[in-house]
Amino acid sequence: MIKQSTPSMNKGTDNINRIQPFLLRPACKDYLWGGSRLRDEFGKDYGVHPLAETWECSTHPAGVSIIDSGVFKGVPLDKVLKEYPRLLGSHPARTSGPGELPVLIKLIDAGESASVQVHPDDAYAAEHENGQKGKTEMWYVLDAAEDATLVYGFYQDVQRDQLEEALARNSVEKYIQRVKVRKDDVFYIEPGQVHAIGAGIVLAEIQQNSNVTYRLYDYNRRDADGKTRELHVEKALDVAVLHRSAEPRQPIRVLKYQPGCATELLCRCKYFQVERVMVNTTGTKAECKFEVGEDSFCAVLCIEGTGSIITDESLDIQKGNCCFIPAGSGMVKLSGKFQFLKIRC
Repeated sequence: MIKQSTPSMNKGTDNINRIQPFLLRPACKDYLWGGSRLRDEFGKDYGVHPLAETWECSTHPAGVSIIDSGVFKGVPLDKVLKEYPRLLGSHPARTSGPGELPVLIKLIDAGESASVQVHPDDAYAAEHENGQKGKTEMWYVLDAAEDATLVYGFYQDVQRDQLEEALARNSVEKYIQRVKVRKDDVFYIEPGQVHAIGAGIVLAEIQQNSNVTYRLYDYNRRDADGKTRELHVEKALDVAVLHRSAEPRQPIRVLKYQPGCATELLCRCKYFQVERVMVNTTGTKAECKFEVGEDSFCAVLCIEGTGSIITDESLDIQKGNCCFIPAGSGMVKLSGKFQFLKIRC
């Protein structure tokens, strides 16, 4: 994780009525299955090797994003949101904790396969994980090797004792369902769905603000110290869906056009909404725009190109940047040639 100083918020911000959109600097995770593509292709050169995940927009204690532009530059995101809760908006998906985002936005590079894992729902996590949230997530595949696959449940119905025996004998992979992955795919992962990101996949993950993960299987890998990583078999089997999983189908996506850009809905659930927006205003007088109301903040994760986000001021953005737009920012104009994921509650 990046180590940051924690400066005090600038004096003189107490009377700010309208806080402008700002860039974020991520927390970084060096899990052993990570690669180098987030550094090489997305500009995440923070001295972390391997680089498995960047937590682009996060207030989770395990990795808080740092504001990287504007009046609050250098201040942790959670500290600003605690001081100015109106920036989050009034949507009921907001968490009750002061300064907490309801979502966590990541970039992930699986140089090797990530562990086979499962997440609990809110009720199980609240009971067994000291009141934490469960974890619903969605993946948008930014790139995938030609032979890339991910784990999605089981080929057939299995019993708990079958899996326990297979894990003991190191033969659990015979039950695991692998699904072909292509660039631009979307996957929605509900609590209880056994899953894993396969080697050669780079993706964006939007999830509940939770870090509760139960590892079921980790290919018997060892870390730099020769130790295997901790598994959470009992809890994983408590929450896992053990019947056969239908192979996931790609959702129907409809492009909506306006001058200068096109938008498609990728995912909508009770925790978040994710759209892909493709902007191209170069050489035209087109003015692409959207509105950010009082009900929810908006996060913009740039996945291709360069451009500008314009409210009262203009903020430049490029591939790999994540921008936080406060609730109530009103009409936001877009200029340039770039693509981004637009995330809100």
